[in-house]
Amino acid sequence: MKLSLSVRVAEAPGSKEETIRSFDEIAELANKIGYHAICMRASQTGIQTPLEQITDVRQKVRALNLAVSMVTGDLATPMNNEHGPNALRNITPYLDLMELLDANLLRICMKKEEDIVWAQRASDEARERNLRLAHQSHTGSLFETVDGSLDVLKRVDRPNFGIIYEPANLDLCGQDYGVETIKRFSPYLLNVYLQNHIQSPEGDSRLETWIRGEVAYTQIRLQDEGGMDYNLVFQGLSEIGYDGYVTVHQAFAKIMTPEDAAQQSYDYLTQIADFEAR
Repeated sequence: MKLSLSVRVAEAPGSKEETIRSFDEIAELANKIGYHAICMRASQTGIQTPLEQITDVRQKVRALNLAVSMVTGDLATPMNNEHGPNALRNITPYLDLMELLDANLLRICMKKEEDIVWAQRASDEARERNLRLAHQSHTGSLFETVDGSLDVLKRVDRPNFGIIYEPANLDLCGQDYGVETIKRFSPYLLNVYLQNHIQSPEGDSRLETWIRGEVAYTQIRLQDEGGMDYNLVFQGLSEIGYDGYVTVHQAFAKIMTPEDAAQQSYDYLTQIADFEAR
């Protein structure tokens, strides 16, 4: 497996658009610590970004011998709003962005039945360019539940379309995220996202789910106890022989600085799981 650092660690509190560090600062941080890759979001570089800036980002990534593990090409996708699935209707600019960043995987959003046929069409176009699409385990989407996710994956039925396994979102939806779920996702597993929280009625955050209604939780560090069982997660990934990217995806701004978040997450994950040397 390889470790990737999401630029989400540099997003401002409560925002998926404003940033508190530049891309250069995050890339240099990832390189210094030992991450293999950066997971790109539109808060830093997306389809709205001028070509000259995209080129600068690519050159920075190459100069640091990093990779771009995945691209989230607009703001609507991580916001998971009604505009999120629009990318599937016009996937070409997103595929262009991926190629400009030397990336092979794009995160997309699906919220309605009608999005399935558009995911098929977008996957077909991506496959012509040897590119892949994936949907995150996410509240308020067609990928809220394990069974629902598998149903959509089977119906899209494209070899370059898969899932970003994310245990914390599954947990918020009352789903099992352990070894058996990882085994069920195995044929479709293209990326792994990690973030951590503790569910509690007194939690300082609220998130609306389709299956459970509003769920209260408090974000914690990846290494903190009481949240996700990451030993179980990595047991499952080991049992299926997963060798792709594991991405530190959490928005840490309310907890600690991007620098502390990146370093502490790296230290913790490399203690509990085996990653390739960089």
